Amino acid sequence: MSTPRRLATTLLAIGAFSMLAMSCSSDDDGAADAPPIETEATVAPEATAADTTTADAAATTDASATTEGASEAGADGVIEVPGEIETIQGAVDAAAPGDLILIAPGTYAEAVDVTTDELTIRGLDRNEVVLDGQFELDNAIRVVGASGVAVENLTTQNYTKNGVFFTGVTGYRASYITTYRTGDYGIYAFDSVQGQIEHSYTSGSPDAGVYIGQCFPCDAVIDDVTSEYNGLGYSGTNSGGNLLIVNSIFRNNRAGIVPNSGSYELCYPERETTIVGNVVYSNNQPDTPAIDVAILAMGNGILAAGGIRNTIERNLVFDHDKTGIGLVPFLEEDPNDDLPTPEEWEVDCATQKEQPVTDPGGGLLWDSQQNRVVENVVSDSRAADIAVASAGGDISTFGNCWSDNTFATSAPTDVETLAPCDGEPLVSGWDQGNLNVAEWLVEAETRPAAVPYDVAPTPVPGPQENMPDAATAPAEPATDVPYQVDLASIVVPAKPA
Repeated sequence: MSTPRRLATTLLAIGAFSMLAMSCSSDDDGAADAPPIETEATVAPEATAADTTTADAAATTDASATTEGASEAGADGVIEVPGEIETIQGAVDAAAPGDLILIAPGTYAEAVDVTTDELTIRGLDRNEVVLDGQFELDNAIRVVGASGVAVENLTTQNYTKNGVFFTGVTGYRASYITTYRTGDYGIYAFDSVQGQIEHSYTSGSPDAGVYIGQCFPCDAVIDDVTSEYNGLGYSGTNSGGNLLIVNSIFRNNRAGIVPNSGSYELCYPERETTIVGNVVYSNNQPDTPAIDVAILAMGNGILAAGGIRNTIERNLVFDHDKTGIGLVPFLEEDPNDDLPTPEEWEVDCATQKEQPVTDPGGGLLWDSQQNRVVENVVSDSRAADIAVASAGGDISTFGNCWSDNTFATSAPTDVETLAPCDGEPLVSGWDQGNLNVAEWLVEAETRPAAVPYDVAPTPVPGPQENMPDAATAPAEPATDVPYQVDLASIVVPAKPA
């Protein structure tokens, strides 16, 4: 996690948002070049923090039998852990592209690095196959430059960094994953494209439960995910382009869904993320682990910080201390490049990486522009149900629009009349009932401090849905992802009981 930069005294009023986009970790950016992690190749038959039972015969495999059978492991395209090879890392190292690594119930104290393409790594029981970092190991499963890898049907907990981490890959999938108590992110995809994160649960991360960053077009889908008791439910720095966040639940985080821009990562700005059909509520949780930005953004449901051309549609959003759906600025004090022009918003990530940078000679203000907020149902927001704000910019010129939302309050007042999505924006009236986002910086000083992830009172996850036919389903590497989503068929979700 990049430590938020010190706010300049002369820019204090604007600086309320100098941390809003800084939820991508710089130490992870170089992960593709990091040396292999040394793993603890043990299987421990003890109860886990997820309250699972692991006193399983598979967890006490005879090491000599494993060694004897290792030469034949994978002959049928399936490597059983610990039946054929004792450790997950050992199975990964022995596997060939297309193989299925099938993990029996047990607790595995390992940090697994994957560098072989098109592996499928699957637990036989999501709740009883538990990778446990014991608050010492960094990543449960880290996929480094290996394309087409799928991770399925298992739990990760107690890692100092991430649960499942993909970096520098084309084609990735995380399905039926539970992450609990991780020191950075739960499920994390960085500088990776063509991805799918689905049927998963993440909790107890100080940064984001789910993150996709530094990609355009990302060509990725987040579907049927529950993210709670994190600093941020979702964060995505400089990501977008066929990036869909749909049919998911973000609740009881410090802040809910937070896409954001900034030149401290590549592929800026954040743009063209589609957020449809989600339930986002009660993201005011005071006792979670949290990075500084999560404390600053606390109390917001869907918050685009310097986001461009996002579609926020047919979501149910309620019970937030600040905004239900907010379009706010991000001040970058020490940028690496100047602001991209609207023409440069079209440039793909690969091309942008090859372009020269320009020192802007000072801080940059990334305003949220050309976002579309339509048909959402938003209620019980203490500052405003739907809002747009800047720190010195003219919000009437930003090209954002709002139509057919169900809401009680907006900032500025009557924003749907000021800028309807099916008509021309008004010139006057933008100065009524504005949101003073600079106040958030002062308020952040009195908000509850972050709780270390390893001691935070994060509720223990209950049993989570298993992948169907985990024992018999063939390997399915992530070579045909993401699947197509019928956005038109998604309706505003019903309010939870």
